[in-house]
Amino acid sequence: MLLFAVVGILMSGMTVFAQEVAGAGDNASSVNKYRALAAGVGFAIAVFGEALGQSRIGAAACEGAARNPGAAARIQTMMILGLALIESLVLFALLVVFAVVKPSAT
Repeated sequence: MLLFAVVGILMSGMTVFAQEVAGAGDNASSVNKYRALAAGVGFAIAVFGEALGQSRIGAAACEGAARNPGAAARIQTMMILGLALIESLVLFALLVVFAVVKPSAT
C-alpha cells in the first residue's frame, strides 16, 4: 500500500518536469545535471546487490565448511571465485558510471 502511495506521489510530479523552462530552448543543462545523480543511484543499487550477494556467499561457505570440514579448502576456493566474479560486475558498473558522467567538452 505504501509503495503505491509513493509511486502515485512521484507520478504526480511528472507534469512539472515536462514544462519547458522560459528562455531555454533545450534541456541539455538539466540533463547534464541529473546524469551524475542517476549514475550515482544506479551504482548504489549495484553495490547494495553486491553486498547482499557476497554476504550470502560467505554465509553459505561457512555453513558448508561447518557441515563438512574435509571439503573446507575446496569450498573456500569456490567462494573466492564467486566473490571475484561478483566484484568484477560491480567494477564494470563503476566503469559505466565513469563513462556516463564523463566531462562534456563545452
